[in-house]
Parts: sequence; structure tokens; C-alpha cells
Amino acid sequence: MEDRDAIENRWERRSVSRTMLAGQDTLIACWAALASNSPGARVVPSPTSVAAIFPAWTPLNNAIAVAPLDPEPMAKRELPRLAAAYASAGVETWAYWIPSFAREFDTRDEIVLHGVARDTTTLVMTAALADQFGPDPEVRHTSVCCAVQATDVGVPVAELDAPDGVPALDAWVLVVDEMAVSGAWTFRHGADCGVYGVGTVPELRRRGLARRLMEHVLDNAAQCGARTASLQSTEVGQRLYESLGFLPAGRYEEWLYSTTGS
Repeated sequence: MEDRDAIENRWERRSVSRTMLAGQDTLIACWAALASNSPGARVVPSPTSVAAIFPAWTPLNNAIAVAPLDPEPMAKRELPRLAAAYASAGVETWAYWIPSFAREFDTRDEIVLHGVARDTTTLVMTAALADQFGPDPEVRHTSVCCAVQATDVGVPVAELDAPDGVPALDAWVLVVDEMAVSGAWTFRHGADCGVYGVGTVPELRRRGLARRLMEHVLDNAAQCGARTASLQSTEVGQRLYESLGFLPAGRYEEWLYSTTGS
């Protein structure tokens, strides 16, 4: 696996010529940080794409286009090249993200990739940080693994892990009745803080728990020196993030590639 700092420095040098949405550098740097703690994971940059390859963590198998796209060469060269890289790691299904400066979910795609399944769209949102939020005494610092579990089935407080110990990478859970029931993780990159994986166990959604967690996370980011926050929102989460001061800055149009054909 390539050193995280080397990956970040390489993309800083190429930033003038590539397609980039707000928070995209933070996201790529976060992938590199997460790869340091995931077996067999690596981040593979090229002049046209950045691929996050995570054999042990299926949702993180994504590649982002970082250069202007022509659909025909994409279908003939880029997608097969990426597919080979994922296949070499035993990954059969992954998503290709095309950045767009459209700021609504229902805007028509500018680029259509034939022979690849259209998947979801996530809205890129950003917010300025100052001192508008405060800490929550029921939020705990833990591992990314526990933060992910807290959004699905919950985690007893006694079973929460220590933080991962990766610089600039933090994971958080909100505790209710001795159970971690809402989670997220963050990554600080320069003056920006990326927020990822925000969620709450299904039976406790729509009770303001994710908002409490987000306020704590954003306050911590500001106290650590971040001046902006960035995230990718689903349609379900958009209203919450707007209420916290986030504004749309673009979107990722995601296409699902599977070697199994399903």
C-alpha cells in the first residue's frame, strides 16, 4: 500500500488539471487514511481516476473521475482498466463516480455510460464552520468500525473500541441508555473536515439523534481548526444538513460495475 502522505501530495500537484468538487481532496485523503487500517486496501491514482480498493469493506469500493470524460474511451479503456485493478484484489462490484456541478438530485445526467448500471446520486454539500455548535456529553470517541455498527444494530457502551489512532481520522457515536445508536466518522484535511457514514439505528430515526451527533462532530472539527465541512448527502439526509448550514456544491453520479453481470 502506498504511503498516505505520498498519495495526498501527488493529488495536490495535479489539482490544477483535474475535475474536482468541494471536499473531493478530503474524501480521497480519507480513503487513504482508512486504507491504512483495512486488510489489503489501497488507493490507486491515475491521470483520469482515483480508485479506492477495499477487499474487506464493500461500500468503500469506489472510483472517482478526476479528468474530463468522453464516454466512448471510458467504455473501451478506463472502465476495463479499473475493473482489472478491482478484480486483482478480489472485488467483483464497485462504483464509478462522475463529478457534476448540478446542485439538485433530479437534474439529468450530462454523461451516460452504456453497459454500466446507473446507481445512486449523492449531493455534495459544504458548510462554513465557526462556533455555532457545541459539544454533546453523550457523544463518545471510538473506532470507525463501532461508528458503522452504531448506525445499524447499535453497540453497548461497554463494547466500544478505542479510537483507531490514525492521524486526523476520528469516529463518533451518540449514546442513549448505554447503547451507541448513532454514528459517523470524520477526516480533517487542511482547513476542511469531511463527514462520512452518518446514520442512526432504524428504530430510533427521526428523533433528532443524528442532529445531536452532527452538532458535536462539527463543533469538534471547528475546535481542531477546520473552517469548512464537506459531505455527500442522500435525499433523505438533505433537509437535516441544510438545517445545519450546509449548501449544495455539486453531486456524484454513481455507476455500478459488476464482473458478475448482476
